[in-house]
Amino acid sequence: MKYRFRFLTERLLRLEYQEDGFFVDEQTACVRNRDFGEVDVQVSRKGNLIEYNTAHLQVLYDEQPFSPHGLRIKVKTDASLYTSIWHYGEPLQTLGGTARTLDFTDGEVAINEGLISRHGFSVLDDSHSALFVDGSIVPRKHTGIDLYFFGYGHDYQAALCDFYQLAGKTPLLPRYALGNWWSRYYAYTQEEYLALMDKFASKNLPLSVAVIDMDWHITKVDPKYGSGWTGYTWNRALFPDPVAFLAELHRRGIKVTLNLHPANGVQPYEEAYEAMRKELGVPEGEAIEFDCNDPVFMQAYFKHLHHPLEEQGVDFWWIDWQQGTISGVAGMDPLFILNHAHFEDNSRKGERGLILSRYYGHGSHRYPIGFSGDTTISWESLAMQPAFTARSANVGYTWWSHDIGGHYGGSYDEELFVRWVQFGVFSPIMRLHSSKNNFGSKEPWLCTMQNEWIISHFMRLRHRLLPYLYTAMYRTTEQGIALCKPVYYEHADCLESYATQNEYFFGSELLVVPIVSKCLPSIQAAVEKAWLPAGLWFDFFHGKRYVGDGFQNFYRRIDEMPVLAKAGAIVPMTESMEANENPDNLIIRIFPGANNMYELYEDDNKALVERRLFTRLHLDYEHAKFSIDLVGDHTLIPQNRSYLLEFVGFADCTCASHPVEKEGNVQRIRLDKPGSIQLSQMALAEEDTLALAYDRLAKSNIRYFLKADVYKTLQKEDRATAIKNISAMIDDADMLKYLLEVL
Repeated sequence: MKYRFRFLTERLLRLEYQEDGFFVDEQTACVRNRDFGEVDVQVSRKGNLIEYNTAHLQVLYDEQPFSPHGLRIKVKTDASLYTSIWHYGEPLQTLGGTARTLDFTDGEVAINEGLISRHGFSVLDDSHSALFVDGSIVPRKHTGIDLYFFGYGHDYQAALCDFYQLAGKTPLLPRYALGNWWSRYYAYTQEEYLALMDKFASKNLPLSVAVIDMDWHITKVDPKYGSGWTGYTWNRALFPDPVAFLAELHRRGIKVTLNLHPANGVQPYEEAYEAMRKELGVPEGEAIEFDCNDPVFMQAYFKHLHHPLEEQGVDFWWIDWQQGTISGVAGMDPLFILNHAHFEDNSRKGERGLILSRYYGHGSHRYPIGFSGDTTISWESLAMQPAFTARSANVGYTWWSHDIGGHYGGSYDEELFVRWVQFGVFSPIMRLHSSKNNFGSKEPWLCTMQNEWIISHFMRLRHRLLPYLYTAMYRTTEQGIALCKPVYYEHADCLESYATQNEYFFGSELLVVPIVSKCLPSIQAAVEKAWLPAGLWFDFFHGKRYVGDGFQNFYRRIDEMPVLAKAGAIVPMTESMEANENPDNLIIRIFPGANNMYELYEDDNKALVERRLFTRLHLDYEHAKFSIDLVGDHTLIPQNRSYLLEFVGFADCTCASHPVEKEGNVQRIRLDKPGSIQLSQMALAEEDTLALAYDRLAKSNIRYFLKADVYKTLQKEDRATAIKNISAMIDDADMLKYLLEVL
């Protein structure tokens, strides 16, 4: 038989056609598991067609070579109704996936197809990927067709979860990966770099990862040895004592990754050359070619080039592969081989593996983190990245690391940098980066005092959010839920959810709308239009209330960005800037409007087999009660952990068992141990629209007399009359919309 169909689930079907009858059962570069359990499939004949039926799919096939008229699949929305039909070979129209790199892009970039489609189906073509055989990566011996049909309708999350079961989970990251990274392509000396880290520390600006770009190694070489981009020997003119340098970074709580361009092999000037040459049998003085397809070379590659540097203190590698997709063996992308080999090698000691590398295609999610490449410094580049990041969930690739601030080109624009940092804090990985230019570095203190304060505030916020980020990371691994995902994942039947690209869910509690445009001069604020799902939403920072179910304009000054918490949201945070340990204090930010249960996840932050602790945070809004309960290994957290409950946007309340501290619209209760508290009430606070309007008037760039007249009108008249009258008074459309948003 030349064809083979296998239903992995009632909605996921593998279809193979091989002229020689040899089918593939091995793992591939993409697919790791095809055992999903038993599936109820009905098989019958319908004329000259064989028919397969599950609860969700109907397949009709003429048992001939696959063709549009001989193979079609219908996707059912219920037990009897077919709504979407796919004919073999027809072009797919999905909601997009991701791209290999953003190198040299300035705005939108071409992306590949994803696994999510409004038509209800998609197809993953695995016909040409390499195979895993006895632990080795080998090309396919038999060519043919090997497809996976995803017929999930609008249940996008289910499609993504089953893709992860098919292709393998996204692994847990070490905790430090979620903090702030410092990266700059610059020839620092050892002393300069440590002094820079000390200055970050003196300003209370937390960093968790130091990225040392390619100048860590010798780069100025005789042209007969190539360009100098490939290197494995410390440049001792810059780093005279690498061991001491790395130890000092570790003492500061900072992990280290080094940039790696392996394509040019190993040249005779390298310190590790002699050991490599002898092991591989290369004649003396002859360059050692890079060959990722040769297991003997790869074994020596790690043994002599990487492990000694790791023993000195290198924690993981930045694999900056830019040499294309051809490896010399059909179907074997060298980037896939490098990502797989480096990730596995970095995991060899029983701790979580980590690399920073580029995307090669389906299956890349098993080897986080993704380096998206060298983008232009421009508003167009920033405007593209939020949608690009969220949409990548459609191929399961959730841990993108962008060059926050941009890499090259552009011109001095502090506002752009501030907005990029704000997005970076609410993106998967927060990695500041800049190119080898004396004028383009990203130290916050190079900005004006105001913008330095804003950037510093957001960088600290990134570390304060680590409990929330770490829990979301766990949910990605265990439940297949991306940290950043498009809003249509939860509102697939609402057309408006597809209409705006520049918004995404950030974890289970928050919706983010990054600012990607300049402030309007008259109001000194920027505006972004986004669709807000039905229900109550609250500004995460100051609690302003929004009623969803439509498009809204969100105005924010340079020190603000729209981050919205759902009704009943619970967001665990900390005051600690430490990225390697579980904190001794939690700040639990709580919003009104609905009951909610949030499970904070913690472990030892690095092991492959975790001891786990879940802190269950339960908001019983109907009965004015909040409780904290620990389930799991209590030894994972400090015994003296404290809990600060921040109730945002609630009406004033009292608590018989604990004092309530009030500041603005935030009420705080301090606990020294888990337990339950009963409040006198839980209700929405009345919003002081007059105060909000005053704030916006005060900081807008319009005449003082006009500000005073508008404010008097708001004080004296009812809302409807005031809106009518100030609409006649203000002729600046932006200013009017800005003011009306809070009224």
